[in-house]
Amino acid sequence: MRLERTNSHNTAFRSMVIELDAFLAITDGDEHSFYDQFNKLDQINEVVVVYKNEIPVGCGALKKYDVYSIEIKRMYTKEAHRGNGIASQVLMELEQWARELSFKKCILETGINQPAAIALYKKRGYSLIDNYGQYAGKENSYCFEKKLS
Repeated sequence: MRLERTNSHNTAFRSMVIELDAFLAITDGDEHSFYDQFNKLDQINEVVVVYKNEIPVGCGALKKYDVYSIEIKRMYTKEAHRGNGIASQVLMELEQWARELSFKKCILETGINQPAAIALYKKRGYSLIDNYGQYAGKENSYCFEKKLS
């Protein structure tokens, strides 16, 4: 496998985001349009794409939240490749990139209907926090943070 740091113009990333959005439209149900408005690619500059045999199989991105925090966005692994540690690799690479950019913590939001994502974030040392920003008061959201050393 090969990890590539790129940006939101990467065609492999954009293709996987289309798949991710189709998946989230089902799991988010009626609230999909609310969440979708916070996932536009024009505010994302740092992207990681994982390739297996030169085929894109997973991705994730960073979006600046404030001077100390960067938000993990657009985490996705193609269904046929889930359970192989790809999401963990993407997350570790994003965290390393966040450190290099001098951020102190990573934050993220995921839906309550995303048990695999919730398990991944807990396994990788993320702690559940009060819902932040636009997610405050949203019962279908779980927010997490991880302090970077």
